[in-house]
Amino acid sequence: MSDQTMTDTSTDVDDVPAADTPTGQDTGAPAEQRHPFADLPVEEDGMPSSEDLKNGLRAVVDPEIGYNIVDLGLVYEVTKPRRGHAHVLMTLTSMGCPLTEVIHQQCSVILGAMPGVDHVEVEFTFTPPWSTDMIADYVREELRAMGMNV
Repeated sequence: MSDQTMTDTSTDVDDVPAADTPTGQDTGAPAEQRHPFADLPVEEDGMPSSEDLKNGLRAVVDPEIGYNIVDLGLVYEVTKPRRGHAHVLMTLTSMGCPLTEVIHQQCSVILGAMPGVDHVEVEFTFTPPWSTDMIADYVREELRAMGMNV
């Protein structure tokens, strides 16, 4: 049997930053957690405006197409029928969309995280039926650039 020398390939501890800070030094303080909607203005009912609620739904991306549901023209309206309640009237690209529940859940999570929103109702309708004419111009241009006929 021959003697083998093992080489230490581990990283020197001094080469690894202690924390993800500009200096690499741990400040000892916990990272500040800011609520994503902390600066969103609210109206007299304690909720954001219907337009701000609708804009929040831009965080919901249609998993099949890869664009948000507002710019795809899927969201018809967002209303506040009573204090603490948000109602979304929207459609889907097809009646048998297998991702209906995913989109429903994402709408509920996003709007439910906004100030003053205690209850979210998502109503799906197919009247009027969705068409590619409802897509925002920039999305249509990008889809065409990818070879889609929209």
